[in-house]
Amino acid sequence: MAETSGSNHTTRALTEIRKRILSGELAGGERLFEVPLAEMLSISRTPVREAMSRLAEEGLLERAKSAGFVVRAFGVEDVIDAIELRGVLEGTAARLAAERGGDPLQLEQMTEIVGRLDACFQDGSVDFEIYSKGNEEFHSVLARLAGSKIIEWELDRVVHLPFASPSAFLPDKVNVESRHTSLVIAQAQHREILSAIRTREGARAEALAREHARTARRDLEEAMKKKGDANLLPGLALMVT
Repeated sequence: MAETSGSNHTTRALTEIRKRILSGELAGGERLFEVPLAEMLSISRTPVREAMSRLAEEGLLERAKSAGFVVRAFGVEDVIDAIELRGVLEGTAARLAAERGGDPLQLEQMTEIVGRLDACFQDGSVDFEIYSKGNEEFHSVLARLAGSKIIEWELDRVVHLPFASPSAFLPDKVNVESRHTSLVIAQAQHREILSAIRTREGARAEALAREHARTARRDLEEAMKKKGDANLLPGLALMVT
């Protein structure tokens, strides 16, 4: 029971600190210490220490030279590199899944997800809740489909960087209609990635997955034009120019 409780506290600390970093409440360059954070979250120092170590592995924090951690700030090139890295990893996952055949159950799961995503486009509008959830599920299955724990672990790490998540540039409910064309294109890419994996076309699957990730670069440019709205996109407060 004690071990479970400790794990829950670490998860809570990890979630809360990450959320405060991405919202800008904990600003880029700010130095963090265990005791103040533990008091702020009303938990002991141990789960806070473990959470900060995990966030350092994710790249949101870096260890200070003396003690504590510092919140990282990200330049535009850092964000582009993170998007490119996700594209390389997902492209490799897609190629290996095609070459190795992919787990049949996971392929059926991905097919079902793509079907649900198709169904959320009706009468020129998009059901944002279904699309957002299905998009996350699609990329989660893709990470596992190659049967490579190394790729799965590395993707899990990189998607926690600001803007590297497959859902980082999804529009909110208010702006979803203005981004309808972008979502239609993204969904077409989902279908083609699945098709290439099923037909064992490794090179095509890789190219499609990498292009799918790189569309986020265009969305980044749009987000940067509206940087004055700090609530527009999680993590935007960490961006430096």
